[in-house]
Amino acid sequence: MKIGICSDHAGLDYKTRIISYLLSKGYDVCNFGTDSPESCDYPDFAHALAAAVESGEVDCGIALCGTGNGMAMTLNKHKGVRAGLAWGTAIAGLCKRHNNANVLVMPARFISYQMCTRCIRAWLTTPFEGGRHQRRVEKI
Repeated sequence: MKIGICSDHAGLDYKTRIISYLLSKGYDVCNFGTDSPESCDYPDFAHALAAAVESGEVDCGIALCGTGNGMAMTLNKHKGVRAGLAWGTAIAGLCKRHNNANVLVMPARFISYQMCTRCIRAWLTTPFEGGRHQRRVEKI
């Protein structure tokens, strides 16, 4: 599985560590930036990740910014992207189980790195339930 990842300056530290974590688990990772701690604009990186998800260049994505909201708003402007904001494992799992989220967004300034990795694990291992949830996803 190939996972795209992006962040702004607020999520850079976690993003760098998450890339190592994912590589250690055998995933291919495509980094869409930022790679600098300098202040930057999250939409630049969110649009790049969303385009890769839309085109099939990556199977899914992970995005981080200070609150997660900016990334989620930007990513969800793209047709075919379903970005879910999660700050705990139950929410991360439900993003996949009920909404078939293909991008997981996390608020780097509000959760620990350990919680990020737990959210990622929950999201990656939870199957989409389908059924009534498929009908709802189709309405998005």
